[in-house]
Amino acid sequence: MGRRNVREDRQSQWLKGVLDLAVLAALSRETSAYGYTLMASLADLGFDGIKGGTIYPLLGRLEDDGLVKSEWVTGEAGPPRKYFWLTAAGRAELDAGRDGWHTFSTSMTKALEG
Repeated sequence: MGRRNVREDRQSQWLKGVLDLAVLAALSRETSAYGYTLMASLADLGFDGIKGGTIYPLLGRLEDDGLVKSEWVTGEAGPPRKYFWLTAAGRAELDAGRDGWHTFSTSMTKALEG
């Protein structure tokens, strides 16, 4: 049981370190998206269990940093939804993040595989 908790903690820490890049990447595939659709897109990619209490504050930080913009949109049915999309700065951050990730993952693979 202790070993499983260590693995879950490690994966949780990994996710915290890269969730912003995963969100930027998900937004890069869409014209715009709202929180629920982002969580569903991330789940489809294997990032299961991301909750609104995680995604919405992250989107707020990304917006504060100028990496995403948002707009409330009133739909035909249901309450208004806040849609998000990447800014030019967000695309540049995603590109830099991809480069950094490739470098890091190559180093980590070497460390693990020798």
